[in-house]
Amino acid sequence: MSFFLETLAGGLLAGVMYALVAIGFVLIYKASGVFNFAQGAMVLCAALTFVTLTERDVPFWLAGLITLAIMVTLAVAVERIVLRPLVNRSQITLFMATLGLSYIIEGGSQFVMGASVHELDLGISDLPVAIGPIQLSSFDLVAAASAGALVIALWLFFERTRVGVSLRAVADDPQAALSIGIRLPLLWATVWAVAGFVALVAGLLWGARQGVQFSLTFVVLKALPVLIIGGFTSITGAVVGGLIVGAADALAEIYLGPLLGGSVSTWFAYGLAVAFLLVRPAGLFGERAIERV
Repeated sequence: MSFFLETLAGGLLAGVMYALVAIGFVLIYKASGVFNFAQGAMVLCAALTFVTLTERDVPFWLAGLITLAIMVTLAVAVERIVLRPLVNRSQITLFMATLGLSYIIEGGSQFVMGASVHELDLGISDLPVAIGPIQLSSFDLVAAASAGALVIALWLFFERTRVGVSLRAVADDPQAALSIGIRLPLLWATVWAVAGFVALVAGLLWGARQGVQFSLTFVVLKALPVLIIGGFTSITGAVVGGLIVGAADALAEIYLGPLLGGSVSTWFAYGLAVAFLLVRPAGLFGERAIERV
């Protein structure tokens, strides 16, 4: 029983970090209806920038501030220069724009800072910690607690502040929001800046966990089932979806993998997402589209 609980708890902790990546998508999609495929490249860019600065003896806190400034500037520039001129274009046009951006950001980051694997040390130990009958990684606990605190802060910010109210108004009816004086460009810039900050935190946590390397961009692929299950427009849905994916992945790998003769963690979450699409296409907390005919 303790082994099952350890597996479940480890999966839930990983799920919080998946949710952190998914929230970057939710913020931008909810504000502008754009699925930002470049979020994974932004995660890589943030981690690579930070580790490059620290390797050049820049103090930890200063490297964090410089990286934050770069990520916020990059996010706002992407919104202003690339996506704002494409407003009212088709969804596929916007998606292709962010897909192209992901390769540009990824390639540019590796061109400037190199493509070799870097070890990122955040000063968090990775020793086993006993919690009742189970053993958990201290790094996973700290990373999940940090990600969880940021998720709660973002939820409060967008649910309890004026920006959050404006965001929900824009999501419901952009034209009506404009008519009552909501400044869409400022709102979009704010959301993209927050998404850049989320990319920084996600990049540091994932980079410390698996090294700063090209594969960090693939974290975005793990966020897709989270979004499908939780819903593309809900921070709460991203959290719940992340926990479901993390726990299901961990348990399936241990209990289904041996029965199926190999690793299932690479595809099980996507199978779960397809099942949700068949039953509840909008996700657990997503807003169902209403079409009038």
